[in-house]
Amino acid sequence: MFVKERGENVQNNKSAKKRVLTNGRREEENKIVESKMKNSIKKLEKLVKDGSKEESTKELTQTLKNIDKAENIGLIKKNNAARKKSRLTKLVNNVK
Repeated sequence: MFVKERGENVQNNKSAKKRVLTNGRREEENKIVESKMKNSIKKLEKLVKDGSKEESTKELTQTLKNIDKAENIGLIKKNNAARKKSRLTKLVNNVK
């Protein structure tokens, strides 16, 4: 659980204390989702570079799911997600 250290912006009321806790949980979840997205993109690009069509096609679906998840929670914007998905799909389609 996320706990503020002593002396860091001590909260005065109940709702402010709750916001600190919920913000901490959100921050941790966002970091997890962002790292999953970035790692799956890197893995997909590596598979494409190696030239394995079947594996890269399978990995593409998982990568697109991770990008959509990041978009849905507001981690990246709609057009950014669309651009990433388009470029990765094009990359996989050009694998021979």
